Amino acid sequence: MANVLVLGANGKIAKLAEAQLLVETDHRLTLFLRRANRLTISNPDREQVIDGDVLDQAQLEKAMANQDIVYANLGNRDIERQAQTVVAAMKATGVKRLIWISTLGIYDEVPGNFGKWNHQMLDGGYLETYSAAAKVIEASGLDYTIIRPAWLSNNDIVSYEFTQKGDAFKGTEVSRRSIADVVVKLINDPTKEIGHSIGVNQPHTDGDRRPSFY
Repeated sequence: MANVLVLGANGKIAKLAEAQLLVETDHRLTLFLRRANRLTISNPDREQVIDGDVLDQAQLEKAMANQDIVYANLGNRDIERQAQTVVAAMKATGVKRLIWISTLGIYDEVPGNFGKWNHQMLDGGYLETYSAAAKVIEASGLDYTIIRPAWLSNNDIVSYEFTQKGDAFKGTEVSRRSIADVVVKLINDPTKEIGHSIGVNQPHTDGDRRPSFY
């Protein structure tokens, strides 16, 4: 059993991962988010909810007490500052294992016309800030894994493959349920993919333009 702190616990991927963790494991979950009344827990014996701001280091440090793993499902234009605060709080509390959700394209690793389209869609404040946040995580000295999903669908499918940093990104899309499954597997075996930045896509979705649903 592990104690897992979920940051951004009302996110779509986070909620899928939380549900899967409750069914498949005996881990205890601390769910950290703003406006905590948006979230309804199903198992009060294994879930606690904390209303807080991830940019408040003191709140984060309090939430990190006795945690084994931090899973960060964060995002917006403050993502670099969020990364800095999460890293500082983890160092202050001695928590080492971090699972961090990012996005494809932060290393300019998406090839071909799809890569050009991805830049057109995400440049101008998104890719730049997510890339800066990844640099913070990579320089942290923590036992991190960065997850870089392809474009996200709501398809009810679990099917994925990995590429590593330095590899050309494969595929154009992946389901949120697949990313949740990746998170759950990393929580269940926290020794996997330490220090790695993994691209995650659904096999056989390669294309030269854009995801099938766009």
